[in-house]
Amino acid sequence: MSDPIVTTTAGAVRGRAGGTAHVFHGIPYAAPPTGAARFAPPAPHAPWSGVRDATAPGPTAPQPRRDFGALDMSPYFGAGWVPGADYLTADVWTPPNAHRNPVLVFVHGGGFVAGSARTPLYDGTAFARDGVVLVTLQYRLGIPGFLDVPGAPPNRGLLDVVAGLRWVRENIAAFGGDPGTVTLAGQSAGATIAAGVLATPEAAGLFQRAIVQSGSGLGAFSPEQAARVTRAAADALGIAPADFAPDFAPDFAEVPDERLVEIAPELGGLDLRTATRFDPLVGLSPFSLVLDRQPAEAATADVALLVGTNAEEGNLYLAPQGELITSTAQDVHDTAARVAADPAALVARLRAEHPAATEGGLRSAILGDALFRTGSRRLADAHAARGRPTHRYEFAWRSPALDGSLGAAHAVELPFAFDNLHVPALRGPHGLLGRPAPPAELATRLHGAWVDFARTGNPGWAPSDPAHFTA
Repeated sequence: MSDPIVTTTAGAVRGRAGGTAHVFHGIPYAAPPTGAARFAPPAPHAPWSGVRDATAPGPTAPQPRRDFGALDMSPYFGAGWVPGADYLTADVWTPPNAHRNPVLVFVHGGGFVAGSARTPLYDGTAFARDGVVLVTLQYRLGIPGFLDVPGAPPNRGLLDVVAGLRWVRENIAAFGGDPGTVTLAGQSAGATIAAGVLATPEAAGLFQRAIVQSGSGLGAFSPEQAARVTRAAADALGIAPADFAPDFAPDFAEVPDERLVEIAPELGGLDLRTATRFDPLVGLSPFSLVLDRQPAEAATADVALLVGTNAEEGNLYLAPQGELITSTAQDVHDTAARVAADPAALVARLRAEHPAATEGGLRSAILGDALFRTGSRRLADAHAARGRPTHRYEFAWRSPALDGSLGAAHAVELPFAFDNLHVPALRGPHGLLGRPAPPAELATRLHGAWVDFARTGNPGWAPSDPAHFTA
């Protein structure tokens, strides 16, 4: 079987042929974001001559390494930073002989600071096997992607995703996809970006459906919150004055990627609470979308929406460090104080709702609600109230990893959604899926729901009744 060659608007690419999928790695959808271009909108990629090799994964966005204690998250974060300028790329898995097949465009998570499409977890062979063209996008992360820099466009990582969707519209037919049947999907930070794209007028018409998995329609920073992060970044880099001039992009553009990556972890833990807003990321990341209105309030895209959350999202941020077991009543109160004006009332309500919960379980519930569930519910409610088709689900399978403490944590659903339970690093006592073997039938169900939604807009169950909600 000869390797497939596809001609895109910028030039031809050679992929790798397989029995159930043809795979193309590292296809540029925008110009390399180097130097000052790191703080500019994405630009078209220059054409190339000849046939570009797309048989192996390419570089990834500059990023620090992420550590989740006793839990091996390498299948999620992949190889970390693989240096190279051309990292605004798409990977494509397509069925052999595909013709106008539905398309699913996936945006990875990683707290807006890490992650890539270069990981076996996001291998799209199962989607191609089931007749869906999968496209995974890489985008700018951290300071180049999301720091709100005066003189530079905000939310540059989101603008990258919109540029990737434009590339899909212009090129996916050449890979056998249908540019009129595109589903935008994301998980975690990628899901919050997808929610932001729902509120981006420039993205209108680029996709017809969206999947928001463990993201938030309330996850954006206000300009005031974002300015605190920018001041801290400027101080760390020695950029002055602290009271910003109208255009600070050139100052940041002079700093090499290595230094921007080095200081990103130093920005964690900033107190971003204001008189009108709590920190929507509860201190877990100093970067997010920056918007005057939250996506749940502003998302008006006329698309079908599928919103999923996990039953124990917050466990990911406690169990690997042993804090699910060691958390105290004071820890629970302190966590509640980061997300509620009346922390005592919040804790009392949760204790009444979960009388058998441990202190760690209560803390996990607070984190899960604040980071994902409340914002997902608000996004779904608002979308349904506008008369748009809106489906919801909760993923509740409990991973036995970490001696059974991981449970239905954040990210546990991904191997099921991609039907990639076989990835070796996911297994064992420190792998995301633990041991023994996870239920293959659940992967069939969840992956099948995503496939059906991409094909038809119906995951297999009834949508929310818009009569139950008000905008």
